[in-house]
Amino acid sequence: MATFWNWWQHLPATMDPVLFQVGGFKVQYYGLMYIVAFGLTYGLVIWRVRREPRFDFGAPQIQDSLTALILGVIVGGRLGYVLFYNFSYYLANPLEIFLPFRFEDGLTFTGISGMSFHGGLIGVVVAAGWYCRRAKVDFRDLADLYAPVVPLGYTFGRIGNFINGELFGRPTTVPWGMVFPQAPDRFLRHPSQLYEALFEGVLLFAVLWSLRRRVALRGGMLPLYLLGYGGVRFLLEFFRQPDAHLGTVWLGFSMGQVLCSAMVLAAAALWVFLRRLSPPEPARR
Repeated sequence: MATFWNWWQHLPATMDPVLFQVGGFKVQYYGLMYIVAFGLTYGLVIWRVRREPRFDFGAPQIQDSLTALILGVIVGGRLGYVLFYNFSYYLANPLEIFLPFRFEDGLTFTGISGMSFHGGLIGVVVAAGWYCRRAKVDFRDLADLYAPVVPLGYTFGRIGNFINGELFGRPTTVPWGMVFPQAPDRFLRHPSQLYEALFEGVLLFAVLWSLRRRVALRGGMLPLYLLGYGGVRFLLEFFRQPDAHLGTVWLGFSMGQVLCSAMVLAAAALWVFLRRLSPPEPARR
């Protein structure tokens, strides 16, 4: 058993985040995880459309809507990171927001580094609203279609964070803690990326998937998703090391906890709004 724990605790040092490299161009597992996430989301949405008569969407509509949502994730996630986590730096270096280079001390290829989940969420909502208006689709139906499957997709994003050795946890004495080479010390730390993959991803997916036919309120899956993710992420942030350049930002809470609190409040407000917009429908079978 001691041999296993030693292997487990030092596993991050053995992982190479680069899948392959050609010259100075690198393809990392993190980018591959985005492709897996989008592919899985597409597959589950198509599965639902074919088996749940409520959703009157064809394959072209799914492809168009997912394309819009992917753009929303990428643009929103990047701008969210810039605004929420490192605004002063990017204000001084605006070209680095969308260009994969660092311009300090010469030109260095870095890839696009830094994405915000909450920014991506805002981007998705904006993109979904734009698509629904353009395609004359009810936003509530699109939200009910996508919300239950999204968590399983971004599970792979957290696995990508783990392979990168980023977003590691706070120091701990539990035996399943890990030593992360990117950390400023060699203490055991919570593998918070795996916690998030399990609880924000797999567990939240299981809960929302089981509720997808039982929630009578049209559009109700979206506030349930916001509540579930916001609540779980808020708790898991106590195990995650705050960003070094930010630390805690308000009353001892991290930026992630502040943003998740806003998610929970938005979930409550959205549920009330949807209830007033239309009475609950009979439970779907």
